[in-house]
Amino acid sequence: MKEKIFYNPTRNLLETHNFTHRLQDVDEPQLFREMFDYESIPKTLFNFTHVPMLCPEDIWITDTTFRDGQQSQAPFSVDQIVDLYKLMNKLGGPKGLIRQSEFFIYSDKDKEAVCRCQDLGLDFPEVTSWIRASKKDFQLVKEMGLKETGILVSCSDYHIFKKMHLTRREAMEKYLSVIKDAISIGVRPRCHFEDITRADYYGFVVPFASALKELMDESGMPIKIRCCDTLGYGVSYPGAALPRSVQGIIYGLKHYAEIPSSLLEWHGHNDFYKVVTNATTAWLYGASGVNCSLLGIGERTGNCPLEAMAIEYTSLRGTTDGMDLSVITEIAEYFEKNIGYKIPPRTPFVGKSFNLTKAGIHADGMLKDQEIYNIFNTEKILNRPPLVSIDAHSGTAGIAFWLNSYFKLDDSQKFDKRDELVANIKEAIDEQFEAGRITAIADEEIIDIIHRLAPQRLRKLFKGVNKKS
Repeated sequence: MKEKIFYNPTRNLLETHNFTHRLQDVDEPQLFREMFDYESIPKTLFNFTHVPMLCPEDIWITDTTFRDGQQSQAPFSVDQIVDLYKLMNKLGGPKGLIRQSEFFIYSDKDKEAVCRCQDLGLDFPEVTSWIRASKKDFQLVKEMGLKETGILVSCSDYHIFKKMHLTRREAMEKYLSVIKDAISIGVRPRCHFEDITRADYYGFVVPFASALKELMDESGMPIKIRCCDTLGYGVSYPGAALPRSVQGIIYGLKHYAEIPSSLLEWHGHNDFYKVVTNATTAWLYGASGVNCSLLGIGERTGNCPLEAMAIEYTSLRGTTDGMDLSVITEIAEYFEKNIGYKIPPRTPFVGKSFNLTKAGIHADGMLKDQEIYNIFNTEKILNRPPLVSIDAHSGTAGIAFWLNSYFKLDDSQKFDKRDELVANIKEAIDEQFEAGRITAIADEEIIDIIHRLAPQRLRKLFKGVNKKS
């Protein structure tokens, strides 16, 4: 790479690129045993190197629900794939903030799902594929009319030496040959840099990315790099050392290999509870794309939840940019009702308990003003009104809030915790817990209690609900 001096308009200063990182074809694998000794928790090391934050002008989400996500559970039916694909289109909005979705294309069912999604004629998410690195598979991509495909290019010595039994040079030459095959038939390659958070960054990752940049410049074909945090080792802490530093990985690919933001994508797993923060950090430091799955489904602890990054986008940009966030609730309901997937109740945004209050003192605050204990207007944004669970600790405030929420009462109709019916319901509930009950009271049970205590008032409440419906 020749020395370059140019004016950087984003920083209003001259910048130089006079560095060259060449492939280091080592005899022994670099396994970073100081971090990953396998017999203890991986260590987070710091070198106190800081890189600039520079979020791209355009950021977006890509999807792997039907590829990486589907590998973790019973396969979806074709109808389910098509339905979820349409919901992603609706969630992503007219600007296509859910930019792409990747599919397998091997079985007849895979091919049917791809064709039916293509036949919908939707601009977003673009249907892409994931294939094995073979000419036969590339031809299959071409035959199905797909413009982009993912290609596995594992980049850590754990994979190169231990799994593939190759040297770094042999691996790099093999990868480049396969990528050239894709370009030769007009298919955009998306290179999945597997296990990047355990890879020799300057000895393999940057030299390989630089070779891809040269190939891209020669061919005119864009080559995307997906940074795969395969085991969730990535960390977003300022000053963290490579290869675990998310911001260091993204910055180096932009600054040293000169890969533009639009061709950088982050793909993380949640093994250490960092998947959302790491994806957001990738955005903040220069990657345009973050790769996700619906509800975070995926191998082991799962992928980055797509719905979480839709919320993150809105938080960072201050606008939905046309996304319909209420579709997140539709997606969650579809998974539970049509697929039979059980969402853990405390899952943010989609679990049954994410905006459910159990403590009586919290319910009292919610009764006075939802904003005190609800994270945002969940009814307006997600079509999920806040709820309370009625148990031994709910108190009259909890019961009043339950009544107001269940029957969707406006301010002029709402129950106060001092209402006689509320007091009578509480007395009936207290009797059950005094008799030894330990489980929460179901909605249907509360309705039965009201029917016993005040049948006429119950009929009036249901009439009001029916009118609103």
